[in-house]
Amino acid sequence: MSLRSIGASIMRRIRCFAVGGFKIINGLPEMGKGPMSNEKDLGTRDEASLPQPTRAGRIETCMELIRQAMRCLENNDEQCVTRLIEELIKANCHNGYVVGKETVDKVKDVIHELWLRSNNECRCRLLRMLRDLGISKKWVKSALATNTEKLKRWLIKCDIDWEGKATMGNVVKEIEGLLRRLGWSETLMCEELFKFIGIDVDAFKRHGIVPCVWLNGLESLDDLRRPYWLGLRASDLVVRELDDKIRLELKTTNTIDAVFFAKILNTVKTPSLTIEWRWMPTAKYVSKSIALSYYVYLSVGAWTWPIELSVDELKRILDGFSDEELAEYIAGEIDGDGMVWYNEDSRAVYVKITTCKNCPKRFILDVLKEVIAERFGIVENIDHFETVDALVFGGEKAVKLLRRIAKYIHHPLRRLRAELILAYYEGRIDDDKFEELYNIMKYELGGLDVKRNNALEALTRAAPQTHTHGI
Repeated sequence: MSLRSIGASIMRRIRCFAVGGFKIINGLPEMGKGPMSNEKDLGTRDEASLPQPTRAGRIETCMELIRQAMRCLENNDEQCVTRLIEELIKANCHNGYVVGKETVDKVKDVIHELWLRSNNECRCRLLRMLRDLGISKKWVKSALATNTEKLKRWLIKCDIDWEGKATMGNVVKEIEGLLRRLGWSETLMCEELFKFIGIDVDAFKRHGIVPCVWLNGLESLDDLRRPYWLGLRASDLVVRELDDKIRLELKTTNTIDAVFFAKILNTVKTPSLTIEWRWMPTAKYVSKSIALSYYVYLSVGAWTWPIELSVDELKRILDGFSDEELAEYIAGEIDGDGMVWYNEDSRAVYVKITTCKNCPKRFILDVLKEVIAERFGIVENIDHFETVDALVFGGEKAVKLLRRIAKYIHHPLRRLRAELILAYYEGRIDDDKFEELYNIMKYELGGLDVKRNNALEALTRAAPQTHTHGI
């Protein structure tokens, strides 16, 4: 290092602390005074950084790093403190599950003290480092004893783009890009899903029906202003408004939805995933199941639809849609709370949209019934069951509705049933072949069915990384 570089480094360290509140009374520490300036202390730091096999050992490591960082603070050594904060993070000393709240609080104290004593330039450098180390903004707010708005102003001032899971999302995209070059694709993912639930995709292809057609048009859903998203919001999609962002979440225990929800939400942003046990006391064949929750965080302005709908507002929005936009909205409803099926006893096709009984979104059925009758001339009644109400279209009315909305349905099984039904009613397959192919898709009644309660296994089977085995 040149003398000019050494001098610049020294002046930068002085400037950071002097402006931030430190009083440099005796100048920089002399050699031998600072905790990082001799071989003995360097050896101690290296030894303390080694991973320990027990929690007590990890806590001891963290406490030693914290003591060193405090000595660096006493000696006005910003570079030393920053380096030790990085070591603390890499040693997981910020993780309460690993070292406990008391240790985490001491780490936050070090960061807060450095923040108070630093100038703007050093604060920006600290924020960038914490972001690059993968620390959440929530954790940083706690460490700096600040709020969302103040931290946001600092990020703008420092020109820092901090999108929470964005870094992870970019990594996932890079991995997927590599896997595509190794042969993975969405179609392979789709076919693996169908194979898992016992559907022979080649049997459908031989009759001109493409099982993975639900993937077509997904790229257009990167625009949350599409009516499909309002339809999905009226059914399965949970939208929550937080302080400075919007959270979109889809949760399921269902085999098919595990892949479908991941793919549909990924059109907007790479989703995060949580996995939890869900107790199911009312289910016949399983007492508990694994639930997958996919979620993304977006800026408040990204979601343009009302979060809470009223009767008049929904009617106004639907009346303002074109026929195609209304069809797309209905498809979003069906992908969430809908069904498409064929009844062998009555030899009739049905399309159903359900809501909970006597709940806030029950009015949706009344509005839909009215609007579909006015716009498409399809008049049907609402059926009442023990726990749900349902708008049910049967026979030719169901087929008429499917002709309008099928191209916007993206749920893999519902879209495949719709394609099969339309192929039959258009005369492209005969009675025997229709019933043979439909039977492949039927749920097993009176027993366990692989299409239920296997969300996690379906996801792992269809995920990109499962197609790299043997490469």
